[in-house]
Amino acid sequence: MKIIKPYVMVPKIDAEKVMRKIERCGRVCYQSEPAQSPDSFVAGIIKKGHESVIEHESVTVHFIVDRGVSHEIVRHRLASYSQESTRYCCYINEKFGSEITVIEPFFFTKGSMKYDLWEESCKNAQAHYFALLGNGATPQEARSVLSNSLKTELVITANSREWRHFFKVRADVHAHPQMQQFAIPLLAYFKQSLPIIYADIEYNKNFPVEHYAEVKIMEDW
Repeated sequence: MKIIKPYVMVPKIDAEKVMRKIERCGRVCYQSEPAQSPDSFVAGIIKKGHESVIEHESVTVHFIVDRGVSHEIVRHRLASYSQESTRYCCYINEKFGSEITVIEPFFFTKGSMKYDLWEESCKNAQAHYFALLGNGATPQEARSVLSNSLKTELVITANSREWRHFFKVRADVHAHPQMQQFAIPLLAYFKQSLPIIYADIEYNKNFPVEHYAEVKIMEDW
């Protein structure tokens, strides 16, 4: 069994291109000529609550998280999803290293009783999963014993308005801790790349920085 930490892969965002496109779409509504910068125009429409205009721009993000968190992510319906399938992925195969991969819960300290109990339960799940496969069960049947900690890969494409909603809900102090773990640093990247669109979104500033998931910027994504 392999234990890993969650991480996120995102494209390098061309802010100038994004803002120009949103401005061009927004000016159709008002039939106005550019009399201000794209940044000023977009800031103005967001301030007015005219957020439908920013739906014309989308971002695709690749998440590596646990299954439990993924169940919450897909509740954001205004997005497109592609997810690793436990029906068709058979983890006993060599391409998976003949083992399952699980996401380490940061809130259990390694070496503690809680961590040991979690690790033991995941190992038992793997053993029973392989035993079911060995007794003729299909992957979609054997997956019944797998843990919510099982690693899953999830690709999401959502427009800017939906990402704003996602961050407002998932980077908040009331979100699940493992959701905040990647939502907060991902929001930080969006804020840095597109401050006009995301700078006003609040997040849980008390979340321990040392547990932030890594956000990998992909030049060719």
